[in-house]
Amino acid sequence: MEHNTMNLTLKVWRQKNANDRGNFETYQVSDISSEMSFLEMFDVLNERLIREGKDPIAFDHDCREGICGMCSMYIDGKPHGPWTQNTTCQLHMRAFKDGDTIVVEPWRAKAFPVVKDLVVDRTSFDRIIQAGGYISVNTGNAVDANALPVEKEKADAAFAAAACIGCGACVAACKNSSALLFVSAKVAHLALLPQGDPERKTRVVNMVAQMDKEGFGSCTATGACEATCPKGITIENIARLNKEYMVASLTSK
Repeated sequence: MEHNTMNLTLKVWRQKNANDRGNFETYQVSDISSEMSFLEMFDVLNERLIREGKDPIAFDHDCREGICGMCSMYIDGKPHGPWTQNTTCQLHMRAFKDGDTIVVEPWRAKAFPVVKDLVVDRTSFDRIIQAGGYISVNTGNAVDANALPVEKEKADAAFAAAACIGCGACVAACKNSSALLFVSAKVAHLALLPQGDPERKTRVVNMVAQMDKEGFGSCTATGACEATCPKGITIENIARLNKEYMVASLTSK
């Protein structure tokens, strides 16, 4: 495969801490390989900044394999950049052209305050999970996978919902900063399986209550969350959550 090199202009959001107003800084990067990942390009820039005695750009990353949900970057107005169903670490520089100017920002949401530069605090997601995104009933010893029959349609839907990596791109894409796609994926995943059934009513009520407490906005129903989700989580899950929530609210004592 032919490797092209390019020179780019980066406009990157720099913010020292949550209290700092922050601003865009402009950087020139040269001889960037088209086969580099977006994060590798940032590594090259940071190495240069360190050599120059400057503060490197802070950004989240971990597995760099598209499964950890850490690499939260708003690239040219889209979470995770221009490719669909793709994380920032899987975005390669061949998505851009020589001479391009690329604008990079952190997630923008009240419930995701900026920690530094491109790093945001997403512990609000953790607190939503702690509110009910688990199974606490005693399920006994591990049994054979086929001992608990699950309809294929439900198993497939649960598996698709479980693909959510909790990156927060849905929140970043929503004009109301709604977390409903994330919460609905977690609710649907467990509600569709027999192991999650005993707690399904308290789970959905508690998780929605925690979501509201964290300051996430209401669903806009525009589908921006689904369009930008790197794992293709569908808004069918939001419809399922609404049904689960209504049933729980009407039947709870």
